[in-house]
Amino acid sequence: QVQLVESGGGLVQAGGSLRLSCLTSGRTFSLRPMAWFRQAPGKEREFVARIDWTGSTTYYASSMKGRFTISRDNAKNLVYLQMNSLKPEDTAVYYCAASSGTYSLDWRYWGQGTQVTVSS
Repeated sequence: QVQLVESGGGLVQAGGSLRLSCLTSGRTFSLRPMAWFRQAPGKEREFVARIDWTGSTTYYASSMKGRFTISRDNAKNLVYLQMNSLKPEDTAVYYCAASSGTYSLDWRYWGQGTQVTVSS
């Protein structure tokens, strides 16, 4: 069983930064790709970024590329999302997700989410 707990959300002014963390449980964490998604009020959940199990390959949604950085620490079972140059449109609940397997992008496991609010 894989459990995910996000933290680090909060209220920040436009142009500011936040770092989200996702603490995972489960012995196979280090073998799974991980991702961040977000959902703004009234909108569908959207992909933000993903990272492979080694941490060497990352992929970003176009609107986040250059501002957000995903990383992981397999020794600590943690995944991070560093968010810089935040904009009001980045306001959303941010979710951490784990895939079902090493070479899978089936995001089977989800955290409860952490709220990020960016004021103008």
